[in-house]
Amino acid sequence: MLENAARSILVQSSNVDLGDVLPQYARASILQTVRKYFGRLESSTVHFNREGPLYKCTVTIQVGTLKTMSGEAQLKDAYAAFRSALEKVAKQLRRAKRELREDKATRIDKDIALAERPILRRKAASSVRQPVHAITHLVEVSREPAPVELDEDSPYRIAAE
Repeated sequence: MLENAARSILVQSSNVDLGDVLPQYARASILQTVRKYFGRLESSTVHFNREGPLYKCTVTIQVGTLKTMSGEAQLKDAYAAFRSALEKVAKQLRRAKRELREDKATRIDKDIALAERPILRRKAASSVRQPVHAITHLVEVSREPAPVELDEDSPYRIAAE
């Protein structure tokens, strides 16, 4: 679907020769940005203009039913001006996506029920667990620690001193 949207991206200039690479770069960058945030590109326009030593780039994007978003930048390099303008539009897309995500209705009845619910406490672990009598005959339980032989060079003897 986005490959068909590449046809809806118009790259134009009023007094700058764009060549072949800059329009392809602009289309690929716009498609990548739109794919990252929404995936439904209605239309897009990129306009380059030369004003003295600076390139002015205006990027306008219409995604789905959202409002039209645009960014503008003026820099000495046409590619840098485009990237800066596209970053401004990407920031607007990011904010619009966050607003849509956070604009979900909350269930007030659920929140009230959680707030009014009494806190249940568990019993202590020692009082809940009972010894298992079925396998106690298989395990030999020793209450006293095993004696350790202390040789002269034993690390246990050195630590004990």
